[in-house]
Amino acid sequence: MSNLVLRNTIISIVLIVALFVVVLMRDRSPYGKNQSSFAAVPKKEITRIEITDSKNKLILSKERDSWLINGTLESRKSAVLFIIGILTEMKIKSPVSHEMFENEIAGKGISPVRVRVFENNKLLKSFMVYKTGSNQYGNMMKMSERSKPFIVYVPGHETDIGSAFITSELFWQPYNIFNLLPSEISAITMENFSDPSSSFTITDRDDVYILSDTKNDVTGWDSSRVKRYISYFTWVPFENWAFDISDAQKETIISQRPLYTITVKKAVGEEVVLTMWERYDVQTGAKDNDRLWGKSNAGDEFFIIRYFDIDPLLKKRSYFFTE
Repeated sequence: MSNLVLRNTIISIVLIVALFVVVLMRDRSPYGKNQSSFAAVPKKEITRIEITDSKNKLILSKERDSWLINGTLESRKSAVLFIIGILTEMKIKSPVSHEMFENEIAGKGISPVRVRVFENNKLLKSFMVYKTGSNQYGNMMKMSERSKPFIVYVPGHETDIGSAFITSELFWQPYNIFNLLPSEISAITMENFSDPSSSFTITDRDDVYILSDTKNDVTGWDSSRVKRYISYFTWVPFENWAFDISDAQKETIISQRPLYTITVKKAVGEEVVLTMWERYDVQTGAKDNDRLWGKSNAGDEFFIIRYFDIDPLLKKRSYFFTE
């Protein structure tokens, strides 16, 4: 074989090897095998999400055109869309050093939340979320106990994606205080503790509405305004759960005089009692002019209500009389 042929053969082999290396490196993860992505990418759609922490397990499952919580409860559509967006779009931002993980997670005793994502019966992705406030993204993740930890984020969004992985059923349910048709209501009592004389009760007596000052029936009111007021209870939302307030803060709120209480007696079933207090920022103590603390007799958790949402219900008795 001539030197020219030999040289050309060697060059060809070198080029083939170089091309193979380029292709191999292009397809490899920069963080090691099977750790290139936490995202769950389905062929068609995600149909089941399991979230498990040290105390609870929550399952979101798609049933036809709706999502159910633990197989029975209606889910909040915006929350499901939010977590699906995170699951399909999240990417690794940076690896976490052993020292940082030990200091921020292991050293503080933070337990992980296990997340499993399915398309029908096929497991798409399984990973662990460690919630921490040590970075603006609020989380670290691992594929498994022994794998490398990473900070994971959604490109283009400064979102604490760790906050989406919650096992509380309350978080996933619709944020509704009242969701009642007029035919489902037998009586409404609105108590204004700042102005007791403006309080009132509306009662359905044999399909005829009666307005009273909570004790005695009154006359001269506009029936159309009463009917309009009752229609406002068809959908009354709250902004968010107040999961971040402590038991001591809850006791402080309860010890204060409420601003309002609205009691709705259902035609069938138990009554709903909504109590509202003036809201102050838990950190600064500044009064919140746009929101109230709220609590229903249905549970122990407090929630945050915007005046914008509740204002139609905060009428005075004079509202029902024409000038």
